[in-house]
This record gives sequence, structure tokens and C-alpha cells, in this order.
Amino acid sequence: MNQQLPIIALDFGTMEELQAFLELFPKGETLNLKVGMEMFYLNGPELVRELVAAGHQIFLDLKLHDIPNTVKRSMTILAQLGVAMVNVHAAGGTPMLQAAREGLLAGTPAGAQPPLLIAVTQLTSTTEALVAQEQLSRVNLADSVAHYAQVTAEAGLDGVVCSPLEAGDIKSALGREFLTVTPGIRLASNDVQADDQHRIATPARAAALGSDFIVVGRPITLAADPVAAYRQISAEWQAAKAQTQA
Repeated sequence: MNQQLPIIALDFGTMEELQAFLELFPKGETLNLKVGMEMFYLNGPELVRELVAAGHQIFLDLKLHDIPNTVKRSMTILAQLGVAMVNVHAAGGTPMLQAAREGLLAGTPAGAQPPLLIAVTQLTSTTEALVAQEQLSRVNLADSVAHYAQVTAEAGLDGVVCSPLEAGDIKSALGREFLTVTPGIRLASNDVQADDQHRIATPARAAALGSDFIVVGRPITLAADPVAAYRQISAEWQAAKAQTQA
């Protein structure tokens, strides 16, 4: 998956909406696309196969969280779809994380590159109050994210989903090779509000904080000109990434 390109979250309600969106882009252009639960439950694996066949790089965002055996068997199946990245919930624990990796490796066709395997730490909709009052956590949100990242790294996964605000600390603790995939991206001038996402950042700030991949949905898909919005976000992201690497 190309780190220079944003990952577009395909959070559409129908295939017609998805197809109309993709037709806005030049034919043959390779995109990083996130297929989440909504589109996967609506259209199933065939949608993923079609997008892969069209040349796109797919982040299959199903956030698996179940007993280790179920996750292992599920990952064995998902690995056969040709996606570039898949994820689980870090809260599933070390045995589940390790089982996910085992299943992914077992299911990857011979000679193919296994998909990147990452774990969700805390959703970007999670707040300090929710962590304290509903999760009954004895640590704050930032420490909870850091702990889940450490568990994920020790289980042998490639990285985590976190907010951009936590990416830098994770990189400092776990090294540059440990990936940070960050949703909650907004342009400073964006007329799309944060909505249910609380821990957000601009593409430039996400790059400065250590994000490896940014996931962008509504600021692109709900824009008056989605392609122009995508180009603007891509340009800001690439320029900021180049500065961090200079």
C-alpha cells in the first residue's frame, strides 16, 4: 500500500453511490481504498475482489474481535482476497492477535505478500470520559492507546490504528518501522465537521506527528468536488511527509 496516498474510506450506503464515486477518478488510477463493515456486509467478498482486480490497494477494515480460533480461521479466508491491509481489535488480547497473524500467513497464497496486519487501539470516537466511565480503565486514554500498541507489537503485528495525536508517542516507544494508521483527518478549511470523531488532525499535522497512513472519508466523499478534495489532501500529505523525511 502506497504511503504517499491517503486511504479513502468508502463509507457508502449503496453500490450505486460507490460506483458513481469511483467513476469520478481517471480510469486506471490506483487508489488506496478502505472497505469497512458497511460496504462489506452489503456486498461481501466479491466487492473486494472487484476493487483488487481494478488495481486498487485495499484496506479491509473489519476490526475482528472474537475468540482466537474464530479470528484465525477468518483471517485465513480474508488473506485469499488479495487485500493490502487488514485489522483486528487489540482488546482481543495477545492470543487472539497471534492467532490472527497465524491465520493470515496460512491463508496467503504461495509467493504472495501477506497483507499488513494492524490492530485498533482506541477508536477515534473514544473520549477520556468513555475510557474512565464505561471501560473502567485505571489509566487515561493516551496510556491505554500506548499499552495496546505495546501489546500489538509484542504479538508480532505490523502496527496499529490510532489517532494522529498518539502516533508520535507510539513511534518513539516502538520504532519507526511500527506502522501508525490514523483516521480522524480533516482539512483546516474543511466544512465537514468532526462529527463522531473527537481526536482529529490535518494531513500536515498527522505527518508531523508520525502517521504512516492517513484514512480520510467524509472530507473527500461528501465534498462538493471529491476529486479536487482528494488531490488537495494528497498534496498536503505528500508535502508534509517530504518535510518529515528531509
